[in-house]
Amino acid sequence: MSSTVLQSRLEGMARYRYHRRRILSLLGWVVCGGFFVLLGFALVDILVEIAAGGFPALNTKLFTEPTQGVSGGLANAIEGTALLTAGSVLIAGPIGIGTGIYMAEKQERMFSRVVRFMADVLVGIPSIVLGLFGYITMVVGLGWHFSVLAGAITLAIMITPYIARTTELALLALPGSLREAAYALGATEPVVVFRVLLPSCVGRVLTGLLLAMALSMGETAPLIYTVGWSNYTWNGHLTHEPLGYLTYVIWSFINEPFESAHQLAFAAALLITFFALAITLGSRLILSRLDKS
Repeated sequence: MSSTVLQSRLEGMARYRYHRRRILSLLGWVVCGGFFVLLGFALVDILVEIAAGGFPALNTKLFTEPTQGVSGGLANAIEGTALLTAGSVLIAGPIGIGTGIYMAEKQERMFSRVVRFMADVLVGIPSIVLGLFGYITMVVGLGWHFSVLAGAITLAIMITPYIARTTELALLALPGSLREAAYALGATEPVVVFRVLLPSCVGRVLTGLLLAMALSMGETAPLIYTVGWSNYTWNGHLTHEPLGYLTYVIWSFINEPFESAHQLAFAAALLITFFALAITLGSRLILSRLDKS
């Protein structure tokens, strides 16, 4: 076989492979684009449905009066959601960040691998199971009854692995030369971690905290078992006192045969959606600005 014929065949095979890759690439983009459009349509449909039902229900009474049966306002539920979300993040934040630092800096140790595995397993546990755990251990076992503290701890257990894994990935994404330079200058390990590494990835760590906050804000199942429900605003007690929260209004009031209950459910859904979107977009904005600085 002459070299000319062989070269022609090789060129033909190269063109065939090139065109096949182009077709497969185009097909992949079409499939991904189709699923993106489908997902975007579903998201827009949900937002439109919530906005259509929620905006007409917005009024001053909604933010100033507590719930009265299946009517009134949502002041108690808004306050309860803020307390539970802030409490869960305050508990889970230091634990999650500390765990993430340990997993990133001691990743070759067996205990670090065990902790990473347990964090991955905890992420996959249904939230209602965590709620049952909180009910058995805190509401019944410790005698706290339905309370803010039981709900906040249960939510903290749920979001801690997310914060830990986000912190770990943020630290591992930093170049190794940053650690080497700090150690070469004689810095101790705590100084390297808290004065060099964490400030360099504070945006990603903060993003993980904010996303965990948005996640805890939208939970219902764990709170039904640990917080219960109350038509009254918080009286300052951490235990032995149930609390109202927005997701309960959505879950419970939408099934009531009263128009006032439906309005409160849609208003609560609109507020939860707005808060979650604001937190998510805020975290993205913070991350982008910190990355540019």
